[in-house]
Amino acid sequence: MLNTTDKIIKHKTGLLNLAEELGNVSKACQVMGYSRDTFYRYKSAADEGGVEALFERTRRKPNMANRVDEVVEQAVIKSATDFPAYGQARTSNELRKMGVFVSPSGVRSIWLRYDLANFKLRLKALEAKVAADGIILTKAQVQALEKKKLDDEACGEIETAHPGYLGSQDTFYVGTLKGVGRVYQQTYIDTYCKLPKQLFHCSTPLGSANSQSFLPASFTPMMDPMQASGARRHQGFAN
Repeated sequence: MLNTTDKIIKHKTGLLNLAEELGNVSKACQVMGYSRDTFYRYKSAADEGGVEALFERTRRKPNMANRVDEVVEQAVIKSATDFPAYGQARTSNELRKMGVFVSPSGVRSIWLRYDLANFKLRLKALEAKVAADGIILTKAQVQALEKKKLDDEACGEIETAHPGYLGSQDTFYVGTLKGVGRVYQQTYIDTYCKLPKQLFHCSTPLGSANSQSFLPASFTPMMDPMQASGARRHQGFAN
């Protein structure tokens, strides 16, 4: 009979004790909800080392023999912020020119370890470094930041100074109503607060470029519809 008060292995000793009491391994496993293989594994451990052997063995520390040297790792991290637009293959090639030998997959592994796996994460690390150390940006770093800004604008992320500075307008097809026909929705959104100012419904697909008929009179002092520009029925209005 095995006795223990430790909650970690109490279910294991309970299974072994129940099997001994019933004299039937299968019945004990059925009652406790364990397989026979698990029972014999617990029994073998208990026979060899007693109750202490039923505790979970500490996991072996990972073998770090294949990890790159600290010098190489720091060089890859530095390259990630110096040249954030470089991919893993180019980073590996450029480091080889400097006498630092690391494979593209090795560069990738280091990036994953330090959250530098993609362009945006490397730019985020660069921005944090600039904020912390106040470093002067190189030409490659400036180009990478400008590229991100253009990508953000292309994806709809626009920097605005205050509410009413810039507006976004578009036309959406809502559906078809009986007796009315197709219904379209004209929507205007302030890009600073990202909230719709007013929604308009019409039964004809008026192009959003027709901003005079879309914008209410209350918006005219803040925004000049004549400054509207852009394609695909998407305009910006700036004061």
